Amino acid sequence: MPAHPVRHIAVMGVSGCGKSTVSQLLSIEVGAAFSDADDHHPAANIDKMTRGMALDDADRVPWLHTLGEWVADHDRLGSCTVLACSALRHSYRDQLRSAVPTLVFVHLCGSRETISARLAGRAGHFMPSRLLDSQLSSLEPLGADEAGVTIDLDHPPTELVRRIVDALSLPRKVST
Repeated sequence: MPAHPVRHIAVMGVSGCGKSTVSQLLSIEVGAAFSDADDHHPAANIDKMTRGMALDDADRVPWLHTLGEWVADHDRLGSCTVLACSALRHSYRDQLRSAVPTLVFVHLCGSRETISARLAGRAGHFMPSRLLDSQLSSLEPLGADEAGVTIDLDHPPTELVRRIVDALSLPRKVST
C-alpha cells in the first residue's frame, strides 16, 4: 500500500493478461483518464511486433518516454490516470516513475496456460501469441522497492477491478 493517495496507476503484465480491459474498467470506476500504451507505439514498433519480432530496449525507450509524459501532463493538470502498459522490466517502470514518481503499478499475473488461452481467443491485435514466451522471459515481477500490488488475473474483469480498488484503497467515482 503506497504512503500517498493514489492518483496514477499503471496496470502491467504480459500481452493477453487483460491490461486494457481492466484498465478501462478501473478508470471508469475511479473517474480517471485512461490510455492504452499500445496506442502510443510508433509505427516501426508495431511493424516489428506484427512480424513476430520482440522489441528491444532501444525500441522501448522513446515509447516509455512518451507514456511518462502522458501521465506527467495529466499530473500537472491535477487529473488522475490509469495506463495499460506492459512495463515488464524494473528499468521500464523506473523510466515511467522518473516522469511521475508517485506512479503505482498493478501487476496482472497468471499462468502461461491461462494467458496463452486468452491470446488464442483474441482477434485483431498486432501482438502475435508466439511472442508470449519472450514477454514471460523478460517479465520482472514488482520488487519490494516498488509501489504496487500483484493481482491474480484468474477472475472476471469486474472482480479484478474490485480487488484493485480494495488493495489500493481507491475512492470510487460518485455517480450523479
